[in-house]
Amino acid sequence: MTLADIVQKGWEAVGAGDFDSLVADYVEDMTFIMPGQTDILTGRNAFRSALDGLGKILPPGFEITGLRQLEGQDEVASIVEWKADKITSSQLSVLFKFDKDKIHEERWFIDTEQWKGAF
Repeated sequence: MTLADIVQKGWEAVGAGDFDSLVADYVEDMTFIMPGQTDILTGRNAFRSALDGLGKILPPGFEITGLRQLEGQDEVASIVEWKADKITSSQLSVLFKFDKDKIHEERWFIDTEQWKGAF
């Protein structure tokens, strides 16, 4: 399984609400850096707990409309096309850094002003 396959499997787990399967592909001391780059979660348990509130941090009507993976050495970038009730079309990217076949860092890149305006 390629690193891009692992990331794709994770997106599918998110779509299915299967967060336990998702976090199985992360190392115990992983780091999640949220949009704006100032909010950081450390540890798989903290990340898993945050996923239970995922619906509260996504804009109303949030939907992924396209998804592709770009794989590099020990990392994968997801290009995510999305829309929401107040946004007809946009993109964001997520960088996944790997330690062997497990994710040790997930970092979101998004237009934070547009994101705030989507609420």
